[in-house]
Amino acid sequence: MSIAYNFKDHVALVTGAASGMGLATARAFANAGAAVTLADISEDALRKAVVEIKSAGGNAIGVLCDVSDESQVAAMVERTVATFGRLDAAFNNAGVQAPASDVADQPAEAFDRVNAINLRGVWACVKHELLQMRKQGSGAIVNCSSIGGLTGRAQLAAYHASKHGVIGLTRSVALEYAERGIRVNAVCPGTIDTPMVADMLDRGMLAMDDLLRDLPMKRLGRGEEIADAVLWLCSTGSTFVTGQALAVDGGFTVQ
Repeated sequence: MSIAYNFKDHVALVTGAASGMGLATARAFANAGAAVTLADISEDALRKAVVEIKSAGGNAIGVLCDVSDESQVAAMVERTVATFGRLDAAFNNAGVQAPASDVADQPAEAFDRVNAINLRGVWACVKHELLQMRKQGSGAIVNCSSIGGLTGRAQLAAYHASKHGVIGLTRSVALEYAERGIRVNAVCPGTIDTPMVADMLDRGMLAMDDLLRDLPMKRLGRGEEIADAVLWLCSTGSTFVTGQALAVDGGFTVQ
């Protein structure tokens, strides 16, 4: 059972919002009373997600956005503020996985693509969200890192490098804005039952038996469990929390 939050009269922005953890978080913000901008690169999935939230009584818009393109990120934030008047919370969730590869064999293009979305994209989102939030003197940002930002794994060096970078970015920006009424944190999801994980299982990048063996809770996480963590980090329940990388991983990183 999810905790009940009150985000009435608040405006939230979620990237990677058409599926998985992003959609679960957009739903949670809308259910808690926030007006929500859902951003994604998948037009059809985004349209369906917005219709779903509106049909349930939520207030939402969809914006096509490739976070690796800073001009699109700027337009996404501008559209949010033009529509809803402000920006109170953001979950910078959009990300991709890299094909498993020996680092000595990985082309630079693969490394650049992962970091363009997972790290530079988060940086661009944070930058433009802060431009609005510092005008208001308030706001909360949550960046999506990963247990890959806290650990290493063979064959996935580019992905893990990007997610470690998100934590470094989060901590530095949190210090910069700690006295300005803006909090910046990260969530580090473990293995969550999302379309990305399903695709990795289908392609043999992950094996379910191996995943469950390494998870103390012996199950995958749910998108709603990440949403609960994000909403807490954006809520009045966490007003003395900033610069943290919160692992939501079923105990994986404490082994």
